[in-house]
Amino acid sequence: MTLPPRFGYAAPRSLDEAVRVLQARGDEAKVLAGGQSMIPLLKLRVGAPALLVDIQKLPGLDYVEESGGFLRVGALTRVAALCRSDLVRRKYQALHDASLTVADPLVRNLGTVGGNLCHGDPANDLPAVMLAMGGELVATGPAGARTVRADGFFVDTFTTALARDEILTEARVPSPPPRSGGVYLKVEQKVADFATAAAAVQVTLDRGSGCAYVGIGLAGVGATAIKAKKAEEAMAGREPTDRKAVAEAAGLAAEASSPVSDIRGTAEYKKRLVRLLVARGLEKAGERARRGAR
Repeated sequence: MTLPPRFGYAAPRSLDEAVRVLQARGDEAKVLAGGQSMIPLLKLRVGAPALLVDIQKLPGLDYVEESGGFLRVGALTRVAALCRSDLVRRKYQALHDASLTVADPLVRNLGTVGGNLCHGDPANDLPAVMLAMGGELVATGPAGARTVRADGFFVDTFTTALARDEILTEARVPSPPPRSGGVYLKVEQKVADFATAAAAVQVTLDRGSGCAYVGIGLAGVGATAIKAKKAEEAMAGREPTDRKAVAEAAGLAAEASSPVSDIRGTAEYKKRLVRLLVARGLEKAGERARRGAR
């Protein structure tokens, strides 16, 4: 059995204390939230931090609520809480769909929303949803809190815009207006696996049933989660039932992806999956928007 390398351990009792520890130890320290990504990396000796800063018991970072025009989710909220939330199920369907596909029930009961986002794994499910829904991330450091748009947060594989002395404290997405719908579609090699390819789609319809807003996020097909901007732009004012428009947008989303061939499939296969998932996603999100599913 492989054992992790030796490391120090700190369990601060407040957010200010946690930030001070990170500020003092710099690159030597890594934050531990749910541990569902960090612990495997330690066991495999892929990561070897000198100090783990356990923030699991910090107060005030576990909540799912609407306020100020946003759905606000505390960074220490367990993924399972999103699965159980009636609010998320009714109004934030893409987020609810994605939460149900994160690994398995054991991981969802321990894994945190903040941990899923901060890990920066391009195959994780929640980053694509944040991109599609126009989400924001709140980071707290020595200078206080700052807000980072989701499309500027995922910098590279396992790398985010968080500074070494910052902690993600909240994820939030705008409350969708009437005639909105979303969906998250994922192809995985086996149950509870990472995405071979996945797409999050969010749509708001105008009064004429054209798209007033379209957001498309991709997972598993690049060095980071991808916001398919050209595909979004191609659907502006066009109806999700317009097969020609949907096919064009799906093709642009596939072009935006940059998958690699691996045990889950060839790069070309994954691009075809993106095309299929985005097309289905636009149709499904549009259907939900028309139904007024909230």
